[in-house]
Amino acid sequence: MIDSNENESILDDKIKEGEALRFISFTDEKKKIIYHCSRDYTTSFQNPEEKVRASYFVELLRDYNYPKERIDFEVLVPRRTPEDRADIVVFEDNELKKPYIVIECKRDGISDAEYKQAIEQAFGNANSLRSRFAAVIAGITRTAFDVAGFNPGEREKNVISDIPKKYGKTPKYRFIKGNKDTELRVVPKDDLIKTLEKVHDTVWQGGKLAPTTAFDEVSKLLFCKLQDEKESTITKKGDAYKFQIGTHEESKEVFDRINDIYKKAKQKDAEVFKEDIKLEASIVYSVVEHLQSINFSKTDLDTKGIAFERFMEDFFKGKMGQYFTPREIIRFCVLMINPQTDKLLLDPACGSGGFLLNSMDFVREYAQKEYEDKIEAYRVWHDFAKDNIYGIEINDQIARVCKMNMIIHDDGHSNIISTDTLQEMDKIQKIHKGFKKNNFDLILTNPPFGATVKLSEKPYLESYHLGKKKKMQKTEILFIERCLEFLKPGTGTMAIVLPDGILTNSSLQYVRDFIMQNTQILAIVSLPQFTFSHFGAGVQSSLLFLRKKDFDESLRNYPIFVAIAKHIGYDATGRKDPLNDLNRIYEEYQLFLSDPKNYQGC
Repeated sequence: MIDSNENESILDDKIKEGEALRFISFTDEKKKIIYHCSRDYTTSFQNPEEKVRASYFVELLRDYNYPKERIDFEVLVPRRTPEDRADIVVFEDNELKKPYIVIECKRDGISDAEYKQAIEQAFGNANSLRSRFAAVIAGITRTAFDVAGFNPGEREKNVISDIPKKYGKTPKYRFIKGNKDTELRVVPKDDLIKTLEKVHDTVWQGGKLAPTTAFDEVSKLLFCKLQDEKESTITKKGDAYKFQIGTHEESKEVFDRINDIYKKAKQKDAEVFKEDIKLEASIVYSVVEHLQSINFSKTDLDTKGIAFERFMEDFFKGKMGQYFTPREIIRFCVLMINPQTDKLLLDPACGSGGFLLNSMDFVREYAQKEYEDKIEAYRVWHDFAKDNIYGIEINDQIARVCKMNMIIHDDGHSNIISTDTLQEMDKIQKIHKGFKKNNFDLILTNPPFGATVKLSEKPYLESYHLGKKKKMQKTEILFIERCLEFLKPGTGTMAIVLPDGILTNSSLQYVRDFIMQNTQILAIVSLPQFTFSHFGAGVQSSLLFLRKKDFDESLRNYPIFVAIAKHIGYDATGRKDPLNDLNRIYEEYQLFLSDPKNYQGC
């Protein structure tokens, strides 16, 4: 995880720069801030809006080259009832008589409704002060307007890409690909999470759309954003990015340009998104406002991955009740399985892709450590992501989320399919030829618990050894057999989460017999009762690590590594726990592997 001190926001960075340049200073242990503008203006620094205002003041001086002597704060606005004051005003003259830009600052993360109110406040102040331009700043989200050239009620045609630099011309576009001064910005984790939340709230519209539909639409727009950043066929170096709002562009113009990106990308990869963008132009316009300044493709993969994962967890858990495997459990399983660059890896119940993405990250970290040449390291782990990672997810919308998650992580989505993992194998192969019996080196999975496959609904139940002569069978039991079918004989290994009932119930002895007949049990790790409760499930579970036996292989009385985890890095409420037995268990397992017969345990 990224520590908070490593995740200072863009606002914090600018404020530090402003302090170093002596544009601002602080008193009383940063309880008060002093702006060195046309006067030394002192105010409290306790309000979240003040951080936004301080950061933007630094930008006005450092990036836009406005003289501090022509900037004032809390400027009284005439003819406003009740009495109102403008947050920042940039003047054209040294006497501070001719307002040029009126700026309204709001805390980061405000709602779209609050943002619209801020726009009205800015316009009211700008019109009363007879300012030429107005701007609303709310963290990363910002909008600037040409006030003087349009009627007082206009709010779209008079949008400009950015305020002019030092009384110059308004730029047609703010962000230019490959231009150092106008390039997109890399953002830290917390800023990215806040932005994704704002985007989702904009699209969800307070419940107007179904949660899954809203997430689909967010994913489509993120997909367009990434395409615009990465594909030279869409935006070449030196050209303005397509995913932004230009001066005097209306929402339909912006929508048409984004939709054009989407349609072209969809033709290349029709499996990622099959449907058109369903959002109104005004909603797409607002999303572009939130996202346009961020550089997704160059944001650190760990930061990007954690932010998107947190966003997905909060959304699916809060609005859909979708089940997630905790990160700590995933990381432990990946460590135990130890993916290598030449191994084929599968999750037949991949959900949003947790096991697959963490395996990809594991190989990426290995490649970056082992290869001095960065280009070679990238090729090694990227080829693994593209060619060696496979996943199946029964829910089509969740499968698209998984693909989007992998695209965010720099690819690996090409071998993700949406279908029923338990159906006849030839039907799966018709969708993708790579899903073959006896084909995979590694499987990591957390199959769905508790659901039942009925013979009357799924005739394929009879084709399973564990389904013969049964009218119904639990999905997690059938998943054991299907996983073993996928694994290579003799060497294929898997990590699987299973309910403890499979290991303990007397009625399920036949399942345990099947496991022992067909596998070598490498390890069993018992998890605490609360492991999955915070993530939507409360079944007591264990992790089984198995190796598929070779044809005609026979094993007798071999040692099995067994451990009990009481602490797993978080508690029953989901809060971080400094204790994590999984780390020690992994270390002990390595000792066990070095000499299984003589291992004494701890």
